[in-house]
Amino acid sequence: MATGILATALIALGQLFAVSTTANTSSRSTTFATILAEQKMEELRGLTWGFDSEGLPITDTTTDTASPVDASTGGAGLTPSPDTALQENTDGYVDYVDMFGSKIGGGASVPTNAAYTRRWSIEPLPTNPNNTIIVQVLVTRHRVRGSADEGAVLRLPEEARIISVKTRKAQ
Repeated sequence: MATGILATALIALGQLFAVSTTANTSSRSTTFATILAEQKMEELRGLTWGFDSEGLPITDTTTDTASPVDASTGGAGLTPSPDTALQENTDGYVDYVDMFGSKIGGGASVPTNAAYTRRWSIEPLPTNPNNTIIVQVLVTRHRVRGSADEGAVLRLPEEARIISVKTRKAQ
């Protein structure tokens, strides 16, 4: 009888171990995706969006934030993105990251060593379109997301989505 109780307890403990291992792996992926989203958000928020010394608005519309190396030209900067930028890999609004967190490039085609896809969108705030933008970053593991890319773009488990507002301020 004691052997039966011990066997039952060991089986339950084994199942608990398997569930906790799966939860830990999922938490690691979600945390890594969140860090990658925060990095991209800080990169985008660091671009110029303000006023010059004469009070005229200035906007960085050329920095290539998808490039693995800092490039001040050839990109979209803070140019408003297409409506589908979070739903599909849109050149200028997507980059890919390897399993070590290193940026490996952008563009519509996915590199073979990509582990994560980072998509972002830049939208003018409807009530103040000349001075305020909404920046969104969505980080997903490299996989087919199915219906999650339709409509409102859902955040799936092990993914991260960050939204921020940026307003022009005097230099």
